Amino acid sequence: MDMIAEATHVARHEAARQGALQAHHGEYLTFRLGDEEYGIDILRVQEIRSYEPPTRIANAPSFLKGVVNLRGVIVPIVDLRIKLGCASAEVNSFTVVIVLNVKGRVVGAVVDSVSDVLELGGDQIKPAPELNASIDARFITGIGTVSADGAERMLILMDIEALMASADMGLIDDDR
Repeated sequence: MDMIAEATHVARHEAARQGALQAHHGEYLTFRLGDEEYGIDILRVQEIRSYEPPTRIANAPSFLKGVVNLRGVIVPIVDLRIKLGCASAEVNSFTVVIVLNVKGRVVGAVVDSVSDVLELGGDQIKPAPELNASIDARFITGIGTVSADGAERMLILMDIEALMASADMGLIDDDR
């Protein structure tokens, strides 16, 4: 990518991110990946299911655990813990699959646990911090702050649609 194309791409991404902050107040499903808590737009969530081992696909990337048959629909299962570089990705009684509807396609995301559904106002969402180029922050739309019982906790707000539709995932054609 030449310098002009790269600068245009970065500017377009930043404008989209700023617009996303304005548009992303609303309800979020919160979940844990390791020690971190994330939030995704509740409108992308179709259902939450207990983890069941999927049927493995040969030569698939390590984060693509396989597929399951969900009421006649073959659903790819992505382990977000592996995709996002968490220290461990062990299955336990809290491990669940969040079934998502992304660009008309059903995809499952394995997470450590689901926490809550929270409504966040625009004043509770801050822009994601600028990070160096070695950290991929393009799927982080902002940081949500939630106060409960005198304590404040932060949520990493994720653009799950952009993550699942990214070229390196190979799950969804961008044409949809």
